[in-house]
Amino acid sequence: MHNFRELKVWKMGIEISKSVFILTRTFPAEEKYSLISQLVRCAISIPSNIAEGCGRKSAKELSQFLNISLGSAFELETQLIISCEFKYIEQTKFERILSQVHEIQKMIIGFQKSLNT
Repeated sequence: MHNFRELKVWKMGIEISKSVFILTRTFPAEEKYSLISQLVRCAISIPSNIAEGCGRKSAKELSQFLNISLGSAFELETQLIISCEFKYIEQTKFERILSQVHEIQKMIIGFQKSLNT
């Protein structure tokens, strides 16, 4: 249906995933199997579900995968807030990645709206 590699929203998802990997390198080791794992999994889920949806046959199916991707973006936002509350992320880095997350949320919603027209 769509070539996901050409989509700006997918590319931004990849950038967010890379940012999360870099951010979590400084987290305490005891968070490896809890918060770090959760952050990485939901960050990766954003572009992965966009890509999977693009491989489906209908706009309705794509929209369902975009919903999953959007849910992962909101989950990521929550986990970043928790990480910041525990002082695992510096405020400037938190604000930078949170801005990216808000942008991709808007992009996913916009993409969904374009499918419905």
